This record gives sequence, structure tokens and C-alpha cells, in this order.
Amino acid sequence: MEVVAADIGGTHARFAIAEVAGGRVVGLSSQVTMKASEHASLQLAWHAFATAIGRPLPRAAAIAVACPVGGDVLKLTNNPWIIRPALIPEKLEVDSYSLCNDFVAVAHAVATLGEEGVAHLCGPDQPLAPAAVVSIVGPGTGLGVAMLVGSQGGYRVVGTEGGHPDFAPLDSIEDALLRRLRARHNRVSVERVVAGPGLSAIYKTLAVIEGVTTPDLTDQALWTAALAGQDPLAAAALDRFCLSLGAVAGDIALTQGGFGGVVIAGGLGLRLAGHLPRSGFRQRFVAKGRFETLMASIPVKLLTYPQPGLYGAAAAFAQEHDT
Repeated sequence: MEVVAADIGGTHARFAIAEVAGGRVVGLSSQVTMKASEHASLQLAWHAFATAIGRPLPRAAAIAVACPVGGDVLKLTNNPWIIRPALIPEKLEVDSYSLCNDFVAVAHAVATLGEEGVAHLCGPDQPLAPAAVVSIVGPGTGLGVAMLVGSQGGYRVVGTEGGHPDFAPLDSIEDALLRRLRARHNRVSVERVVAGPGLSAIYKTLAVIEGVTTPDLTDQALWTAALAGQDPLAAAALDRFCLSLGAVAGDIALTQGGFGGVVIAGGLGLRLAGHLPRSGFRQRFVAKGRFETLMASIPVKLLTYPQPGLYGAAAAFAQEHDT
């Protein structure tokens, strides 16, 4: 059957027509990305998608949203849209739907795409274990974290708020970073460091240590400069970001029991594809004292599928409705 798949974030709303059968996604087409700011509600964006593809929409919806899913009203982060789940059938003119957190959708994509959707990053070059726990870690605007629990009979996804434990500095530079962030936020979570805006905090901390003045760059401009190696200080900040990401990903694997594998996803995952293998990510990932041998046995992958939120939303629908 056909399903409208939607991935609704703070900045963009993405839509596609998915084909699901036998509890799996068998096709994804007619993908459209629009700025959320150009539409006043999900309902209006939904109709804009129908206009864009020039056909009536299926009467089934698979929706992933960038906020916790629960309660009578969903309020998205950095997006003024308000979604009332009870009104979805009426407002979107659908007979059936599923609704999940956007990073839960990413975990569904990892589970159903298999090895075709990931590339080897570090650790043993072996597939993710099908009957074990796999940790999904996604740096983007924030830090998404989910747990994929596999079994011989299938899988289930556990959504978490794993981006919000306390940040633990591991050297004097990170001590200075923590002091800077604590002055602004009081409590400093790992998301303050290993998500998109964290690069700026690291950059400014290194500038103070070096005693230099830095230009006032936007996050996007700083990331571009760091990845291109145009600015030595930005490049150093990027190296430090990768170190911290490795430490955090290792901590998440330990706490979740993600010994079947770790997948780096999120909006920054692919942008870091060429840099992570050459950085200190691996060293920090395994540097867990008495558990170093265990950590070294975990395969770490990079999610390469271009639209995992759309694919995963459709996969969640297929699983929920056994379609």
C-alpha cells in the first residue's frame, strides 16, 4: 500500500510517497523538501506537497517529528507548528497513521536498511549484530540517541533522551570548555558539545587559550571553514569535536549495552565521513579503562542513506500496522 511519509524538523519538512508491503518499505519516491517557515501548519504543508507532486495523496500517513511524542499536543523544537495527534485523521484526511520521534525513525531505518544503508567507520569490519543491542547516535542541531534491540523474531526501537546526560571533560582543554559553557547554561549536557552549535563553543574556547581574536561566524560558516581546513583554529576545533563525539558515543554504547554495534547518524554524520576516520574518534571511543577490550570489539558504522527519517517513518508505519 502507499503511505505519505513525512519527516518534520525545526527547519525543513520532508515528504515522500512510500510503498510498504509485508511489514517493510519496498519503495520511496516523489520526495519533496520545503522550508517549514514557508507554511503555517502541517496541514498546509501537507496540501502543498500534494500540489507539488500533482496527485491525490494516499489515505495513510507515517509521520516523524522533531520532538517527544506523547500527550495531546506536540510542540516542535524551533518550529511554531503545533500538532494534535487526535486531529490528524481529520486534518490530513487519512484513515490510518503512525507518529514517532524523528530519531526513532532513524533507528527504524537502520534496522530495515541493513548493511546497504551504512558504511564501515572503525572497529571490526563486520556487520551489525542482528540479535543484540545497537546504539544509534546522531549529531545534528541537537544530539539524537536511540536504542535498537534486535532478536531472532525482529526488532524494536527504544527512543531515548541520550543527548542530555552531563558532559564529562577528559582533559584540561575540555575543563576550560566546560567552564565556558557552565557560565552560559549552568548545567552542561553532552548535546552542548557534540551537536552543531558545539563547534562554536569549542572554537571560542580554543581562541581564549591561544589568546587570539576570532571573527563572529555563523555555525554554518564555521562548519564549512572547519571541514575545508581553511582556518587552522576551526580545524583544531573540529578535531576536538571528533574526540568528544568518540567519547560520548562510547559512553552511550556502554550504558545501553550497544555491543552489537554503534551507528553514527544525524545531520552531521555524512559531513564528517571523511574526517572521523582520521581523527581521534576511535581512540576516545575505546578508551574506557577496564572495558577497552570490549569497546574495541564493537563495529562502528556511519549511516549513509540520504533520507533516513522518511524511510524510517514508513518502516515504523509498516511495523505498527503490520502492512
